[in-house]
Amino acid sequence: MVKVAIIYYSSTGTNYKMANWAKEAAESTGAEAKVIKVPELAPKEAIESNPAWQAHVEATTDVPEATSSDIEWADAIIFSVPTRFGNMASQMKQFLDTQGGLWGTGKTVNKVVTAMTSAGNSHGGQEATILSLYTSMYHWGAIVVTPGYTDDSIFLAGGNPYGTSVTVDNDGKMAEDVEGAVRHQAKRVVDVAKMVKNGSKQ
Repeated sequence: MVKVAIIYYSSTGTNYKMANWAKEAAESTGAEAKVIKVPELAPKEAIESNPAWQAHVEATTDVPEATSSDIEWADAIIFSVPTRFGNMASQMKQFLDTQGGLWGTGKTVNKVVTAMTSAGNSHGGQEATILSLYTSMYHWGAIVVTPGYTDDSIFLAGGNPYGTSVTVDNDGKMAEDVEGAVRHQAKRVVDVAKMVKNGSKQ
């Protein structure tokens, strides 16, 4: 059975929703999947100044925080993180930056990974954000799996071949219908992880 860690950061809930769609899709293929969040770094005052942010933090207190053990456990990892100035949110970057111990002992090698993102407008750095995360994955020796144009759902979601991305308005509403793309991307990464895992036993 393929084990999938879905590691996300979300301030107001978009990437959390995408992470849960990915979990459902992965489990529908027979994989074992779990949704885990990276630690929040923002000061309490910043969170409290945004009602939607505060509400999301309170609604997800029971979601476990990601650890190095989760990465070691997983055959595949799905990242979901919003863009910040064309880069991944600092919370996700800080989490990745603390994985030197795993990397140094070769425990990130051949993890099958993919990424998703969101931004406030259609040219808000979605592709750059996903690529910035993949840069770290290349250093990990991970196997990056993109959706490419392997399903019609990619086009319905806006056509990002690097990973599902969505535009979110000030009310938190998604401008594109990305649920199908998220589910396809999750199933695709599980399929490739099965190939890698089964191939390594031959």
